[in-house]
Amino acid sequence: MRFVPRFTDGRRFPEPLGKIVCVGRNYADHARELNNPVPSEPLLFIKPATSAVDLAAPIEAPFARGEVHFETELALLIGEPLSEVAPDQAERAIVGIGLALDLTLRDVQAHLKEKGQPWEVAKAFDGACPMSAFLPLAEPPNWSALEFTLEVDGECRQHGLGADMLFSIPTLLSEMSRHFTLLPGDVVLTGTPAGVGELPRGAALRLQLTGGLEIVTKVID
Repeated sequence: MRFVPRFTDGRRFPEPLGKIVCVGRNYADHARELNNPVPSEPLLFIKPATSAVDLAAPIEAPFARGEVHFETELALLIGEPLSEVAPDQAERAIVGIGLALDLTLRDVQAHLKEKGQPWEVAKAFDGACPMSAFLPLAEPPNWSALEFTLEVDGECRQHGLGADMLFSIPTLLSEMSRHFTLLPGDVVLTGTPAGVGELPRGAALRLQLTGGLEIVTKVID
C-alpha cells in the first residue's frame, strides 16, 4: 500500500506523497566514518514515492541482496511550491517534521561506485524509506536545537543535532529549489549523523525527535 503523509494529530495531508529529495554527507562525522570527503556543496539524490513505507509498521528489508544499512534522518514535509527561493521563504514552506530511515544496500552501492555508475538501485528500492507521521508546524522552529536519536535493541546508535548539519535546513531547501521544483507532498531528508551500520534482523528500533515524536518498531527476521 502506498504511503500517505499524515500528521501526528491524525490529519492526513491533502496531497499524495511526491518525490523524496535527499542529501548525502550533511554531517561531517558521517562522511568521515565512510571514508568520504566532506562536501563543499550539498550532494543531492532522489528516492521515488514508491520507496516510502510506514515506519511504525514492521520493517521488511531485502537482506537477500546483501548488507542493508540504516541511516536515520530528519524528514520535512513540504506544503507549498518552491522554485529558486531564498532560505527564509524555503523554511516557511515546511508544514511538518518527522523521521525517516534512508535504508541503503551497502554492498550494492559499493559495487556501483567502483564502476562509476549511479547508485539509485541501492537507495531507491521499494521499502527503502520507512517514514513516520509528521509533527505539524505553525512556524519554523529553531532548527539548530532539533535533536533526534535511534536506538537498536536498547543501544543508542545515532544521535543527530540540527546544529551539526553542514548545510542548515533553510540553506539546504533553497539549494534544492535551484535544481528541482519542490511541490506540496514532497518530502526532504536532511542527512544522517555518524553511527550508521548494518540493520540487524529481528532488531527492535526506537526513534525519538524533539517535540514529542517517538516511534517503536521492529525489523522482520
